[in-house]
Amino acid sequence: MSSTLIRNIKTIYGIQTQPLPYKKGAAMSVVDTLSDAYILTEGEVIVSYGPMTSMPERADVVIDANYGLVMPAWCDSHTHIVYAQGREGEYVDRLKGVSYEEIARNGGGILNSAGKLQAKTEEELYLSALARLDEVIQYGTGALEIKSGYGLTTESEIKMLRVIRRLKESSTATIKATFLGAHAIPLKYKENRQAYIELVINEMIPLIAGEGLADYCDVFCDKGFYTVEETDKILKSASSYGLKAKIHANELAISGGVQIGVANQAISVDHLEAIGQEEIECLLASDTIPTVLPSCSFFLHIPDAPARKMIDAGLGIAIATDYNPGSSPSGNIPLLMALACNNMRLLPTEAFNGVTINGACAMELGESHGSIAPGKIANLIITKPISSLDYMVYAFGSGHIDKVMLKGKMR
Repeated sequence: MSSTLIRNIKTIYGIQTQPLPYKKGAAMSVVDTLSDAYILTEGEVIVSYGPMTSMPERADVVIDANYGLVMPAWCDSHTHIVYAQGREGEYVDRLKGVSYEEIARNGGGILNSAGKLQAKTEEELYLSALARLDEVIQYGTGALEIKSGYGLTTESEIKMLRVIRRLKESSTATIKATFLGAHAIPLKYKENRQAYIELVINEMIPLIAGEGLADYCDVFCDKGFYTVEETDKILKSASSYGLKAKIHANELAISGGVQIGVANQAISVDHLEAIGQEEIECLLASDTIPTVLPSCSFFLHIPDAPARKMIDAGLGIAIATDYNPGSSPSGNIPLLMALACNNMRLLPTEAFNGVTINGACAMELGESHGSIAPGKIANLIITKPISSLDYMVYAFGSGHIDKVMLKGKMR
């Protein structure tokens, strides 16, 4: 196997020195570092790191970091990058004062994306999604979850998930797939929503599980979308086919989504713009990872999830982009970290842990991704020569990333 030596690193960020990777509460502000360092990889994995004074004498490939920083590639645990086209018209409508809920009621939003996606071929969807995937890799993302949910028919949901499978096969990025057939109620079923829920449960889930197309099943449990009872029914059905739960919860209102996610042992509950102390207590008593989406709040001009309060209460959070055409058309994690710090009042180290090790854990990848340790996948970011992680977040308008390594290979 080919070896690669990265030398002259100003500082390595995100070294894992403890056996338990997921960071909670005060630990979220702690990032272990090593200055004046090297990293050695072999094949797809990291084999060692240390001070320059103990650097190995040779390797097959030598990369000079030129005193840039090195950190684990980002782990984006909530995206929707398979879609037909943008929704900039709705963006302008919102600027004119039309609410997100009004747009959805009028057939826009998710239903708009579903109509456009149903008309696209698998190849067209694959090529457009591949371009977005390449884009986020350039921003430093090395692992991500991609959801379906813009199909809303059996044929189109399966088409989306097959596109995600092709992305898994063709990219060096690590990808988890999530079935989100319960993203909205199609117009066809507006007067008979139970019939659509039965379609999800009795047709979509068995076919998707049978083809091995998804790792998780998600439901949009919120005001105007799916009720707690409907969500519970769908997640229990998915679990019987081996699909673990994830959930869109409490974006628009305190919906009971957090509690039903925890009751179904959800890997994560995502959004959380509207939660209170009861939801925080519920999460503290569970293994479910709360995931916040700062760029969604920024783009929709809605309140941010109370991430500062959550961390101060002892929770660990993941931070994800929610990259999608309607509420967060960006996969730029360096910008996302700046939004988390400025708008949620997180420290740069807390934002860093949210998009690295905690993001990895929200995809069940904590043992292999999200930090720098021997045996972990060699997904690494090399920055241009800058002073610190704090500077990278502070100077949010500049492109600080110089190189990205995925699975031991430079992109």
